[in-house]
Amino acid sequence: MDNLALENRDRLPDAVRVLLAEYPRDAWEADPGFDGLIRFWLDRHMMFRKLMSELRGGTEALLDRKLDPQRYIAMTSRYGGMFVNGLHEHHTIEDNYYFPKLVTKDARIEKGFAILDQDHHDLDAFLAEFVDRANEVIGVASERGKLQTSAGRFRDELARLEHLLDRHLVDEEELIVPVILRYGSAGLG
Repeated sequence: MDNLALENRDRLPDAVRVLLAEYPRDAWEADPGFDGLIRFWLDRHMMFRKLMSELRGGTEALLDRKLDPQRYIAMTSRYGGMFVNGLHEHHTIEDNYYFPKLVTKDARIEKGFAILDQDHHDLDAFLAEFVDRANEVIGVASERGKLQTSAGRFRDELARLEHLLDRHLVDEEELIVPVILRYGSAGLG
């Protein structure tokens, strides 16, 4: 079992977190290098977290019978689509543009980018399961009993994906933000 796989790790190895020691998370915003690119990138991550939170909250409200099924279906379709499409786009830009440039900045962190790249591939499978569960919920919207059962499965899938996504986002932030703070964002954006 690969202890660096997204499902198994609790953080990136210390060997690739070397810049985080010099640029700890709680000091990022005060750093003069904390510029528009970092803010924009972290805002995208926050958007993904917020979409997951909205989906989880809506699902809980439906399961508690505090949300109309049609409103829930509309929300799930809208936020789910925004989440999946946005995350795929975000990961494509990282894989094809940012990671290849950032990996050249410091050889000590090269393995970290390989791990993050693998996360993107692993997350694709989890996103496919997320889409299947969301489509299942949408498909039984008119049958309340089936909707409740499907929404329960969707809630479980949301919890799993939310945990894995947060692990990935935290690791990505703790690798990339220190690199940009150390070496600047020239040529990146």
